[in-house]
Amino acid sequence: MKFSIGSTQFDAVIGRLVVAGWTGRDQAAVQHHIDELAEIGVAPPSTTPLFYQVSNGLLTQADTVQVLGTATSGEAEPFLVNHGGKLWLGLASDHTDRKLETISVAASKQVCAKVCAKTLWDFNQVRDHADRLKLRSWIKEDGDWVLYQDGSLEQILPLATLCAHIEKTDNSAMLCGTLPAIGGVRPAAEFRAELYDPVSDQRIELRYEAICLEDIS
Repeated sequence: MKFSIGSTQFDAVIGRLVVAGWTGRDQAAVQHHIDELAEIGVAPPSTTPLFYQVSNGLLTQADTVQVLGTATSGEAEPFLVNHGGKLWLGLASDHTDRKLETISVAASKQVCAKVCAKTLWDFNQVRDHADRLKLRSWIKEDGDWVLYQDGSLEQILPLATLCAHIEKTDNSAMLCGTLPAIGGVRPAAEFRAELYDPVSDQRIELRYEAICLEDIS
């Protein structure tokens, strides 16, 4: 896939893809996320954080993805890429099957595409103020965009800590965990998100739609 860094581009084939979960820095916030998922039947994690390795073929930059049924939704997450001996930061969505999540979180991660933005930043240029980066997402409900997540990266474990899980493996990438959902985790077919840097006044944006395939039994 192609990524843009300013006016330049590079091609990358991601060989290893990791989805980090339960990465909240505040343990009370982690427990809140565990509790909100428990409300939809998701079993608590064995430990926190967890790092799920999923198929690299799930990573996409498409405007639409196909999912089975109507019980899926996205989650905005910072996205770290190790390519060419450097770390890059972007934005991705951990699209997840909420119905399957009640049976197996690992399986729910594996069955849905992970959509990432085409823009990356040099991680070293934001490393010293990464906690100040703002992360927001919206879902389409009843024809209107509704704020779904809103916070800063100080709410999750430091990216400088999380990057240890990919920095020794070239052409690897990781979705770094997410923020609580406003109003609770729920399915949504249309999703958009942004990662905003208040220091440089730059932002990375992401938008896509999940096309629901009929779930036949």
